[in-house]
Amino acid sequence: MWAVCRRLIPANDAVLPIPSVMPRLRLEKSESGKGASKAVRGGVRRPVEVAAVETGEDASVQASKLREPPAEFAGEHAGFVTFLRVECGLLPNSLDAYGRDAAQVMWSLHEAGVKSLRGAEPRMLSQHLTKLKTQRGLDGASVIRHLATIRVLFRWALSTGRCASDPTTILDRPTRWKKLPDVLSPAQVGKLLEAANERQAGAGKGNEGKGKKSSDEAGRQNVPIWMRDRALLELLYASGLRASEVCSISVNDVHATLGVVRVTGKGNKQRLVPMGEPAKRAVAMYLEQCRPKLDKLDGRSKGALLLSSTGRPLERVRVWQLVQHYAKLAGLKVYPHMLRHSFATHLLIGGADLRVVQEMLGHADIATTQIYTHVDRTRLKQVHKQFHPRERKR
Repeated sequence: MWAVCRRLIPANDAVLPIPSVMPRLRLEKSESGKGASKAVRGGVRRPVEVAAVETGEDASVQASKLREPPAEFAGEHAGFVTFLRVECGLLPNSLDAYGRDAAQVMWSLHEAGVKSLRGAEPRMLSQHLTKLKTQRGLDGASVIRHLATIRVLFRWALSTGRCASDPTTILDRPTRWKKLPDVLSPAQVGKLLEAANERQAGAGKGNEGKGKKSSDEAGRQNVPIWMRDRALLELLYASGLRASEVCSISVNDVHATLGVVRVTGKGNKQRLVPMGEPAKRAVAMYLEQCRPKLDKLDGRSKGALLLSSTGRPLERVRVWQLVQHYAKLAGLKVYPHMLRHSFATHLLIGGADLRVVQEMLGHADIATTQIYTHVDRTRLKQVHKQFHPRERKR
């Protein structure tokens, strides 16, 4: 079954880089022999509410279309999601993303008068991608993800006899370009990590909740919750983890003696990543002094390493909130993945082998890791000064 899934979801479609132009439809040549490919141009970014006003719909109706398909497409949508879950083994986050994207293209087909995937035409799909940019205000990376979903959807429909041909075959691939990742300097990382300390704990609650205690810390005055937050920040940077990965770490995944943590990444792939001494100390202090007070011992923790004040595993949204909270205390603008970018960039600047960094990040393709080699401006300047003829004359 996995072989069938791999044919329907090629690696180059599952993860595509940010485009410089929108996907465009290859048009057939006219009778006069003059034909061209019209590029679908993007518009100004707008929220869902603005798109709802433009289409004359209530915002709640517009929001419902982001998740549930029209009634006539319900069977095809359920079959597609089942295929992704059972045969492809996608994780919940990926499954939700594919399901939402499929539902939205089905709504576009429904509004065009189509009752099933069999009636879809290439122009309808091209118009759908255009609306994602102009009406919903999605950025290029999000539109590319939608395009990948549409390709997989119709390959699945063709393989199961739900359509006679694949209308996505004449949709051009967008022009690819790489965006350099945002990174922090080592000094900025240190400033962020030091923001999670006992001295800032009291002030942090007020700043985070704008004068009100957040639901995560309310009534937990006797719990040194800052220890959990320090362990969280240390793991994100010391091991280069994604937000979803740090939430999924269990207590048994931490091997303090070896100084490594077992991480389950995309596609349920597991890897061992070093923690480093500062992260080891932060995790050990959290396990000894904080986590026992958070664990309700009723099974709700599910063995997770990082817990909320309710005793449940920390959620990805909460990780975002905590990182941004401590970034604000440190006077920085940081999101969780920026710590992962900084982890990789600082390793390469320090002389780490690219293949080793690839393994620690869990990248399937080394080309994904190579983007971090362009961030080290110091090395580029040294190479330029050493080899450029005008520099050598000095």
